[in-house]
Amino acid sequence: MNGLLLLIPVALALGLGGLATFLWALGAGQFDDLEGEAGRILFDDDEDAPPPAPTPPTHSRRAS
Repeated sequence: MNGLLLLIPVALALGLGGLATFLWALGAGQFDDLEGEAGRILFDDDEDAPPPAPTPPTHSRRAS
């Protein structure tokens, strides 16, 4: 019974903290454009990427 005196306020505090975080994210615009972000993965961004760096030549040694 004494454990409930600790667990109930902790559970309420965590629930209210989660609700506050969700409301903050909602107000900050985190959920405004779900479709655009989901479709962005389908487009190729290779034309915006810099060209790959050339690899230095490797010289192999002959075994003696």
